[in-house]
Amino acid sequence: MDHRSIYISSAEPRSGSLLVAIGIMEMLKGRYKNVAFFRPILPDNIGGRESNITFMLEHFKLNMSYEECCGFTISEYTEAYAHDQEEKLHTALMSKIKKLYETHDFILIEGYPRSIFSFSFDFDLNLQIARNLDTAYISVLRGKEKSVDEILNEIQIVTEAVETEGCTNLATVVNRCDEETLETLKSHLKRTHTEEQIYLLPEIKEIDTPTLGQVVEILNAKQVLGTTEQLQRLVYGNKIAAMGVENYLSRINNGDVIIVPGDRIDIVLASLLSYYGKNHANIVGLILSGGIPLSDTIIDLLKDFTEITIPTFSVETDSYHTAILLNQTKATLTVESTHKITLIKGMFDAAVDKKKISHRFRSTGNEVLTPVMFQYQLFEQAKSKRQTIVLPESQDERILRATEILINRDVVNVILLGNPDEIELQSQQLGVDISNAQIIDPKNKTLQEKFATIFYEMRKHKGLEFNVAKDAMTHISYFATMMVHTGMADGMVSGATHTTADTIRPALQIIKTKPDISVVSSIFFMCLDTKVLIYGDCAVNMDPSAEELAQIAISSAETAQQFGIEPRVALLSYSTGSSGSGPEVEKVRKATLLAQAQRPDILIEGPIQYDAAIDKRVARTKLPDSKVAGRATVFVFPDLNTGNNTYKAVQRSTGALAIGPILQGLRLPINDLSRGCLVDDIVNTVIITAIQAQKEHIS
Repeated sequence: MDHRSIYISSAEPRSGSLLVAIGIMEMLKGRYKNVAFFRPILPDNIGGRESNITFMLEHFKLNMSYEECCGFTISEYTEAYAHDQEEKLHTALMSKIKKLYETHDFILIEGYPRSIFSFSFDFDLNLQIARNLDTAYISVLRGKEKSVDEILNEIQIVTEAVETEGCTNLATVVNRCDEETLETLKSHLKRTHTEEQIYLLPEIKEIDTPTLGQVVEILNAKQVLGTTEQLQRLVYGNKIAAMGVENYLSRINNGDVIIVPGDRIDIVLASLLSYYGKNHANIVGLILSGGIPLSDTIIDLLKDFTEITIPTFSVETDSYHTAILLNQTKATLTVESTHKITLIKGMFDAAVDKKKISHRFRSTGNEVLTPVMFQYQLFEQAKSKRQTIVLPESQDERILRATEILINRDVVNVILLGNPDEIELQSQQLGVDISNAQIIDPKNKTLQEKFATIFYEMRKHKGLEFNVAKDAMTHISYFATMMVHTGMADGMVSGATHTTADTIRPALQIIKTKPDISVVSSIFFMCLDTKVLIYGDCAVNMDPSAEELAQIAISSAETAQQFGIEPRVALLSYSTGSSGSGPEVEKVRKATLLAQAQRPDILIEGPIQYDAAIDKRVARTKLPDSKVAGRATVFVFPDLNTGNNTYKAVQRSTGALAIGPILQGLRLPINDLSRGCLVDDIVNTVIITAIQAQKEHIS
């Protein structure tokens, strides 16, 4: 059946249908340009915007309004059925869906828990709606606090209900299973050889744990010290500090929020000392109760620290009533909950066979490639054969936050370089979980000696002395590069705190270029609204010769192929074809001829102006017989000045996502970061490095 929509519904509240919706939506956004989200059933008296709709619109940046996502309230359904007007209501519902089909490629529909409206209907309203909309159906069951037999019975009941109603049963997801139940269910399903798609998701405590920001909101607390980013820390427990410092320190745990009167300066300072202590608890926040503020003297003292490590808040209520309110805090998912969202996506990817699900609904074959689609494909490609990437700059907070994302998404193995105790302490203080990353101390004498010997043997013919080789291995960039050379890691990403030269110099000396390439160059993936282009070289070679330009063109074409982009290469100049002359034009013309001779299997055109390379109408006028003009996917700039300015101009004026620079031409993948890079930039670069490593291992 040619479905263009999926209906997700849970049997009872807190089953986690939003979690499943997030996983499915990410999968859909990786395949379709315009995906809509719709909730046919809304609760009564929301008092604002429905939270799931708001989350999906903002997190996935859906191209639709809030109103377009909304169906009708439970009361409207109840009234319609009570007055035999259900057909009219369903017609209106189908009209809303039909309108979405006109502007969207696919619709993800999330129903409302059946038990919420069971008092009004003796049937599942979700199934009836799904049948009328002719949509594929995913049931979500809650496994928490249920026996294996109870869950198996629910699976059977739900499956029969879906089939009886005449809906297409796409899959059943059992969410929030404890570890023992999960393993027993897996064994049972394996023994029964069921052909149904049944997926089991574990209960993950962090997802159902409130953030500090949610605690602050319910307490109506005022922030005294700290940053907005700290509000995303998870709160695992709370305690009232009413005893002396010695007993207090022995009773607090990692992740606690401490409620304490503002005049207990001893507790405030003891909390700070505990935070910096290696073997003491790291609380996530202090709530100063009773409306008693910290004195200006103490605030000034705390501000003298490099950073405010423990966010501090004040409330007017006393400690007892504050604790009562705090215990009423419920965990909700917001777009700021990046840690939880990453966990959800990683959990979904690990448990669900997305290829199997995708075969059951419609797939499109157009050439549209949005930034979201491209990034989704990168994640999927990296996961297909997981590689190990070393990140030498573990002292940088951005590296640790990127590591947590990469580990939770289960796309690569990560090696961090640094002192294990210091890295673990810093990660605890930041509230990031990097427990599944491997940590190697670059001061390890055995490894330093081994790497120095290898480096000396490689370069002694160039006059390198052994003591100089040993000194080189004390530099973290050389140490990390040698890890790639010896196979301890498949690739390296650096540059968050080091210069480009620090990254490339060891690579040229140790990794070296590919046999047929003499120049290391770079490309940027320019992710435009509906396509991804490759720009090279915008970061490394200042004024390449014709021979170097030809190799940059070939390397860029090979990079395009590696990432699923058909290479149609345009060597750019201020002249198209034979219309102009001058030294720069002749350089590009010579480079084009060299590249075409070396790789006749690749479509290469030059010299060509940018407008003729990208615009079909201009191409018909300037180069009507060219197979590249108007259709170029790879743009090679004649020099660094032109390339760097062009990529930044396109990025800033169009809002394009620029991923890079990505180095090419090296025998093994080493990539450089900008020192102003964001966490997302690091994640993208690591994933691309892993994909490059996959190709090198195959070749």
